[in-house]
Amino acid sequence: MSIQKILLVDDSKTELHYMSDLLGKRGFAVRTAENGDEAMRRLSEDKPDLILMDVVMPGQNGFQLTRAITRDPRFAAVPVIMCTSKNQETDKVWGMRQGARDYIVKPVDADELMRKIKALA
Repeated sequence: MSIQKILLVDDSKTELHYMSDLLGKRGFAVRTAENGDEAMRRLSEDKPDLILMDVVMPGQNGFQLTRAITRDPRFAAVPVIMCTSKNQETDKVWGMRQGARDYIVKPVDADELMRKIKALA
């Protein structure tokens, strides 16, 4: 599977800008969502090849949203990488149990993120 379209889900405009810029410069088409409702709308409009998911967000958190996406037959094939400041091993284990394929801790190291994306491609 070739990864070209990425959906970034994060409630921080700063983080969305930084990650969009980082990924855009590497040739990815990036769409953003600031919360769970917006993320589900974006998914329905144009299915991405990958989702980068923050955990701490108002309303539905990233764990809940990842679980909803990965259990939805329309989107189950879209890999999710949790991308969060929550760096405890229990958080990583819980994220993977919700259906995430990988987990990266903020601040994001660009090279590490590219390796994780390439591993899913």
